Amino acid sequence: MSLLLHLSDPHFGTEQAPVVRALLDLGQRLRPHLAVCSGDLTQRARERQFAAARRMWDALPARHRLVIPGNHDIPLFNLPARLLAPYGGFSRSFGPDLQPVHACPHWLVLCLRTTRRLRHKDGEVSSRQIDAVARRLRDALPGQVRVVVTHQPVLAIRDSDRRNLLHGHEAAVRAWVAAGADLLLGGHIHLPYVRDLHERHPDLPRPAWVVQAGTAVSSRIREGQPNSVNLLRRVDDGGRLRCEVQRLDFDARSGRFTAAATQWLDLAR
Repeated sequence: MSLLLHLSDPHFGTEQAPVVRALLDLGQRLRPHLAVCSGDLTQRARERQFAAARRMWDALPARHRLVIPGNHDIPLFNLPARLLAPYGGFSRSFGPDLQPVHACPHWLVLCLRTTRRLRHKDGEVSSRQIDAVARRLRDALPGQVRVVVTHQPVLAIRDSDRRNLLHGHEAAVRAWVAAGADLLLGGHIHLPYVRDLHERHPDLPRPAWVVQAGTAVSSRIREGQPNSVNLLRRVDDGGRLRCEVQRLDFDARSGRFTAAATQWLDLAR
């Protein structure tokens, strides 16, 4: 069994100290193999917000950590910085790699930069990115859980969220699933859910799922949804590869993240 902790949209600048402490405590208890943050580390891409996000990231126990920028991690009001160095603040705190990859015997995790300096909130995936990810997926090992991470979602469960879908998502989903993707992780809309991609794409050649994360520690919760993170467990059940996806919600009374929902996903091999 190997653990992946998926969090998103901490929006430092609007973080809640008790929830940050609870997240770090969760990390200490679980000590996951891999932690992945799918963007929006800051509220307004300010240096002090990046610094606070980095302090939390450094304090979160995990053997490996991957992070990508979200639309809030690009300056909104500083137009020269947005146009000339949109990822300057992010890179100074988290390094220059905007599309990190992790490969080990249990996981293949491919992260994509889907933000664009000339788009406000919307994300986009290019044909070059789609092809590069598909090539990497086709080379995956049979025992790896194959994960693609974007900031914006590729499947919406509410009509109001369709405007937030990643531009180019239909071509990306078809190419990545055909190439072997198991899970497509995202954030952006602060609404956690797990959905079978066949709901929107019934002709896909193999099963694959969308796993969306809520906001990890921000006060910018949506429709009363608590802060939440996802815990993914890879399980080899007698040669049958499965993934348990557990959502953990912040419970204000106990001051801890606790299990709220669990789904078991059978992975095609």
